[in-house]
Amino acid sequence: MTTPEFPITFEVGDATVSGVFAEPDGSYASLVVAHGAGAGMDHPFLVGFTRALNALGVATLRFNFPYREAGRKFPDRPPAAIAAWRAAMEAAVSRSAGRPLWAAGKSFGGRMASMAVAEGMPAAGLVYLGYPLHPPGKPEKLRDEHLYGLTLPMLFLQGTRDTFATPELLEAVVARIGPHATLEWREGGDHSFAVAGAKRSADEAGASLAATVAEFLKTHGEYPASVLP
Repeated sequence: MTTPEFPITFEVGDATVSGVFAEPDGSYASLVVAHGAGAGMDHPFLVGFTRALNALGVATLRFNFPYREAGRKFPDRPPAAIAAWRAAMEAAVSRSAGRPLWAAGKSFGGRMASMAVAEGMPAAGLVYLGYPLHPPGKPEKLRDEHLYGLTLPMLFLQGTRDTFATPELLEAVVARIGPHATLEWREGGDHSFAVAGAKRSADEAGASLAATVAEFLKTHGEYPASVLP
């Protein structure tokens, strides 16, 4: 049975952005999900991912960053993206019924979630769907410094062919973060988790990650949703 989805809006500074909330019966966790730099919240990958999570008992709220809502192509700068994350988490708190409240994102969305947490945004943990550790072909430009101060559970899901994260470098980063960080590889997956030779749609690629995420949330979700400062 498909979980009903409800459109919502919330304020981010002077802007109003859209979100989609879904709450399956008996859900044990809530996950707020942000899109990547080149696609909005209704990209089939995120839709497939959140709907598969709903079927596994996880409530979800996916949302647009202000630049995407306004139809711009260039992503928001970190201060604006972090403000959007805080507003999205606040919107989720009132809908979470005390469940652990997690933050997740595809690429840019996940990185901005981690930066928001590094600046004090509460979350039960973080889930990265293809963490953009460095620009393609530029492994010397690591985006990792803020990660080492985070002590909450973190799940990195990454394709072995992802040009945004050289495997050896990402493994070293996760090892340095420590035991609260978990790295799981998807063999042959690129930055969108597409696998060469495997005929599956973007929504199927997103859905394929849901079981791993749901189990991680169930195992590590001890931090209840609370009102953000």
